[in-house]
Amino acid sequence: MDNPDLSFDKFIQELVDKWGNMPNADRNCDASRITVVTVSSEPGSGGQVIASGIAERMGYDLFQRDIIREIAERADIGVSVIESIEKERLSGIEDFIATLVSRRYLWPEMYLEQLMKVVSVIGKHGMAVIAGRGANFILPPNERLSIRVVAPLDLRVLNISRVLTISEEEARKRVIMKEAKRKAFIRKSFNADIADPINYDLTFNTEFIRYEAAVEAVQQILEGGGKSG
Repeated sequence: MDNPDLSFDKFIQELVDKWGNMPNADRNCDASRITVVTVSSEPGSGGQVIASGIAERMGYDLFQRDIIREIAERADIGVSVIESIEKERLSGIEDFIATLVSRRYLWPEMYLEQLMKVVSVIGKHGMAVIAGRGANFILPPNERLSIRVVAPLDLRVLNISRVLTISEEEARKRVIMKEAKRKAFIRKSFNADIADPINYDLTFNTEFIRYEAAVEAVQQILEGGGKSG
């Protein structure tokens, strides 16, 4: 089995090299439209599959919740990612985070502060899909397309049971525990309700909407110029 730390370090190095070598013209070519998608999902609803599909279809970098968490927890890597963007594009991030904290009456610990910096940098760079970690609560609404993926509990339990080849009883325990942890993280970190639809631009119920159809809908919005207003 591959060493997960080595795989993660390789991913970060490739990302830093890619961003560092990208010409300014390429970085700014999409500045006039939204090129960041945040994906929040109920466990077992297919959110990770949809996030991967969007990234592949649009040619964006995919940042899954585990990657974002790892970057935020490892300050040295967070700094290397942040410094890979030219300094002028970082102007305002500190002020924005201060405003966010003040507006939501937050007292962020070191992890949350680092998380907000990392997500903000990814948002400034653009051309990214960010899955989880409350990214939609960090980035300004006019700079991202935020989607929420949901499904009935029984369907999500069945999905997890099949993917992990575990009993439905065990799958149900995992789904309920994960859902509670995600809800608590968003409430504690951003003083918000993860399930409130007002926090998202689009909500997909995968009981009725195919993963591919969700990906196509997001693609049409992004290629059509993003959101109104």
